[in-house]
Amino acid sequence: MSTPASFETTPTASTLPDWYPDLLASVTGKVSSGRSKAIAAANQEMLRSYLAIGRDILERQSLEGWGARIVDRLSVDLKRQFPEATGFSPRNLKYMRAFAETWPSEAIVQAPLAQLPWYHHLALRQRLNDPETRLWYAAAAVENGWSRNVMAHHIETKLHERSGKAITNFKTTLPPSDSDLAQQSFKDPYVFDFVSMTGQRNERELEGQLVVHVEKFLLELGQGFAFVGRQVRLTIGDDEFFADLLFYNFKLRCFVVVELKATAFRPEYLGQINMYMSAVDDLLGHADDEPTIGLLLCKTKNNVVAEYSLRGFSKPIGIAEWESAVVASLPEEFAATLPSISEIEAELSQDFSPGDPVN
Repeated sequence: MSTPASFETTPTASTLPDWYPDLLASVTGKVSSGRSKAIAAANQEMLRSYLAIGRDILERQSLEGWGARIVDRLSVDLKRQFPEATGFSPRNLKYMRAFAETWPSEAIVQAPLAQLPWYHHLALRQRLNDPETRLWYAAAAVENGWSRNVMAHHIETKLHERSGKAITNFKTTLPPSDSDLAQQSFKDPYVFDFVSMTGQRNERELEGQLVVHVEKFLLELGQGFAFVGRQVRLTIGDDEFFADLLFYNFKLRCFVVVELKATAFRPEYLGQINMYMSAVDDLLGHADDEPTIGLLLCKTKNNVVAEYSLRGFSKPIGIAEWESAVVASLPEEFAATLPSISEIEAELSQDFSPGDPVN
């Protein structure tokens, strides 16, 4: 009589030893790390290969002076030799030649350039002419994990010229280990090119547009910011106050109060945001949080007045301008239907009433 077939079953979670979750976590981490290293190594080797191909094409073209038809022929023959491979279109071969023109042979194998995918390099080549600026964006893209589109957006808004430029008192109000990181986390000006306000345009509507487009707003604020709330109610004694926007920055480990002003900077604005920061520290802050930071966004500012106004404040505050580049960033047929920047500024200056409390 034949033995009946039997099948091994996977042990249930309840029958596994207590140490099994630690084993699973350890193995999972090693698999993930191994895959990441393999992808990084493969990307680096691909860049080396593309650089070498680009140099061959560049040098031969320089010596012989031939034109694009040779590149077309080369593309056909490479596809015949390596039918399973991709990346040998005439356009990509021309990109490899341009790639070789952009970087010396030893530069590409160095971090952060070697860590960027191929299409990031194409964006750097197409959008920037200065090698140092390319390196700045390459390093920022690697550090912050930017996609190609995010990097292109930051190039378009000239982030390298704005990063760390807010007027602050961080050096005198934060420990040295935190002040540099905080300074680099704030920029001037902030570019809200996604804002398109209609009707009665004032600070409240600007605030509403920023919340509607919170993902783009967070992209402009930078790495580490998380949105907490709008018109956040702060009860102080028998009075209620409402902070425009509240964020938490996980890199700085603190709350960030953002106050929006549609007018030029005025020294009295600092008293208002200073009070909000104190209230957030007492009412919302945790014992492990760093002191709340304030960010005052004004339509314009006199830098000297702003610097003088910050003297004597013991809380860390940054002052920056905000700009709306919406007309410049939209197709012409849409831009013509939007209000001009001067019209927006005029209507933004209207008074507004205190906001409703957050639910």
